[in-house]
Amino acid sequence: MALLPIYTAPDPLLKTVSKPVDAVDAEIRKLVDDMFETMYAAPGIGLAAIQVGVQKRLLVVDVVGKGNQDGAPQPMALINPEITWVSDHDATYEEGCLSVPDHYADVVRPAEVEVSYLDVDGEEHILRADGLLATCIQHEMDHLDGILFLDHLSALKRNMILRKLLKQKKLAS
Repeated sequence: MALLPIYTAPDPLLKTVSKPVDAVDAEIRKLVDDMFETMYAAPGIGLAAIQVGVQKRLLVVDVVGKGNQDGAPQPMALINPEITWVSDHDATYEEGCLSVPDHYADVVRPAEVEVSYLDVDGEEHILRADGLLATCIQHEMDHLDGILFLDHLSALKRNMILRKLLKQKKLAS
C-alpha cells in the first residue's frame, strides 16, 4: 500500500467528471487499498479517486474511522456508484474536505439516499444510507462529477475560501 498525493482546490483536475471503471481488477483493488491508507492518514472519512489524481468513478468511505473509539472501522469502497433514490427531507452537516484543507461549512443535502454500486469483488450492491454516511457518500459522489462542497455555498463564501487556498499555495511554494 502507498500514500497518494491529495489534490487541493483550486486544482482544475478536481473540476473534471470521472469515467466509469471498466473492470474491477487487481489494479482497481490496489487503488482502493491505497485510497484507504491515504484517507486514514489524512485523516478523513471519505475520498474520491479524482482527489488522488485518478479519473475513475470510485470512492471510499468510513464514517466510523480507523482507531475511532466509537467502534471498529467500517471501510466501504463504492465503484461506479449511482444514487437511485433520495429522501424528500434534508439534513445539514458541517462539511470539510481533504481537497479543501482547514475549511468547513454547513451544507444541506437529502437526509437519506439509496446507492447502487460495485464492491471490490465486482459484486453489485444497493445501500440505503442516512445521517453522516448519506452526507459523506453524496459529498464524495459530487467529486466524481467535478463538484466540490464549496459549490453548494454562496458565491461570496466560496470565493473567500478559494482566495485563502490560493494564498496558502503561493506561500507554500
